[in-house]
Amino acid sequence: MPEAPEKFDTAMTTWQEWQDAPWGRLRYAIAEANLVRHLDGLGDGPLRVLDLAGGDGGDAMRLAARGHHVTIVDYAPAMLAAATERASASGLTELITCVQADVTALPADLAAGQFDVVLCHNLLQYVDDVSGTLAAALAPLKPGGLFSAMAINRHSAALNITVREMDPAAALAALDTDQVRTQMFNSTLTMYTAEEIIPVLHGLGCQDVQHYGIRSFCDYITDDARKYNPAFYADLERLELATTARPPYMHTARLFQLTARKRDS
Repeated sequence: MPEAPEKFDTAMTTWQEWQDAPWGRLRYAIAEANLVRHLDGLGDGPLRVLDLAGGDGGDAMRLAARGHHVTIVDYAPAMLAAATERASASGLTELITCVQADVTALPADLAAGQFDVVLCHNLLQYVDDVSGTLAAALAPLKPGGLFSAMAINRHSAALNITVREMDPAAALAALDTDQVRTQMFNSTLTMYTAEEIIPVLHGLGCQDVQHYGIRSFCDYITDDARKYNPAFYADLERLELATTARPPYMHTARLFQLTARKRDS
């Protein structure tokens, strides 16, 4: 992976503040709701979940709270330490395992782990080889298992700049680039669209690909302070959940999430 783990370690406080903010809470709540749609039929009892680049466990804790066994893989030590603390504080220690590793060089026992669910959330924008990364992510998933990928949606870039920064000239320039700078991790990210990733998943043996949008409205409401109002947030969450799979809203959502089944051999 191109980024040094220390870069993520030093941004821990900012990252955790982001997760607690309304937009962070929406990101995890909607992703969980989309996953739950597809968990039935994967197996009897608790599922085995592999959360690749899982950071401090934002997705993992929600699935563990549902009784599933989750292995978090990340290569930033501070993220994994925070995940361990969160698991302990939530009484989920027995359901959470943390492994420091690169997603494309997983330990042998994980690479052939026959997991029921594999998450690859907010990783693709950091890698150079998307197809190779997705292939490595799919390898631990058993046939018929559920795969979930999430990334920044390039279709949202120009709209986000226009609404948030009121800079149509910058928005025009954003139409012709797939690069964006993140201040939180001081990194240049590559943006993709769901339409670009779906055929890659098909080529890697995935089927039943479903396209969801995350934060179809939140990021385009400029009054961020109002989002902290519990009643307003509750209404916003209901709106986001109602439109996560509803055209055309998922096409301009800030993030896209793709779920798929790994084709049986």
